[in-house]
Amino acid sequence: MCHCRSTTSATDPDCGATLPAYVRETPLPMTSLTRASKRFAAIAAVSTAVALAASPALAQSVALAGVLGTKALLVVDAHPPRALGTGDEFEGVKVIAVTRDEATIEIKGARRSVRLGEAPVSIGNRGGSGRRIVLNADSRGHFINSGLINGKVMQYMVDTGASTIAIGRPDADRLGLVYQSAEPVRMNTANGVTQGWRLKLDSVRIGDVEVFGVEAIVTPQAMPYVLLGNSFLTSFQMTRNNEQMVLEKRN
Repeated sequence: MCHCRSTTSATDPDCGATLPAYVRETPLPMTSLTRASKRFAAIAAVSTAVALAASPALAQSVALAGVLGTKALLVVDAHPPRALGTGDEFEGVKVIAVTRDEATIEIKGARRSVRLGEAPVSIGNRGGSGRRIVLNADSRGHFINSGLINGKVMQYMVDTGASTIAIGRPDADRLGLVYQSAEPVRMNTANGVTQGWRLKLDSVRIGDVEVFGVEAIVTPQAMPYVLLGNSFLTSFQMTRNNEQMVLEKRN
C-alpha cells in the first residue's frame, strides 16, 4: 500500500522502496495518482469470467486468465491467479479438463466451461451484499489481489496515495470501458504532460462487497495493476493490523 504523494521520489514505509511519483496535480484540471513500482511484473490480461453460485447469498467468481501447458490459470474470487491441472481443486473449484483456450471446471457437482475471450457469465447474487473486506499484504507490504470492474476481472493494488481508481488504457480496453468520449484530464508524468480520461465505473466488486458509481481515471500508459484509490476506499472504514487490512463498508 503506497503513500507516495510528492512530485519527487519518496520512500514509502509500507512499500519499503523508493517509488517515483506517477502523476501530480497542477493548476489545470488534473488528477493525483501514484505509480506502481517498475519492479512489478505485468499480470497476464484476464480474458473471461464466470460467476457460479456458491450459496443463495454469495456468488463465486471464477476466471480463466490463461493456459500454461496442461494447466489452467484460474482466478477464484479475490485470490491471486492459481495454475491448476486436471483433477486439481482450489476453493471448491475442480478442474476437469484443459484445452488450448478452454477449461472445464466443476463446483458442487455442476460443470461449466470457461474460455479465453468469452464474455462474462453471471449466475447467483451479484448485488454484493457483503460489507467487510479482509486483505493480507504480500512479502513487500503491498495489498494486491483480484476483483471485478463492471463484472469483469481485474488485478488491483491498494494505493491510498491515489485520489481515484487508476486504470491503464490496455486494461480499460479489455474491460470494455467507453472512455474516449469521457471528460479529458491533463496529467504530468515522467514523460511530460499527457491526457487521460475521467469516468464513472458502474461497479467495483471485491469478494462479495460491491460499490456502485465509482470515479476512475484511465491513463494512456499501461500499468501492471489497477490502482485502487480513494474514490473506492472512502466508502470504507479502514483499519490496519500488522500485515492485514480490514475495510468495513460505511453506512
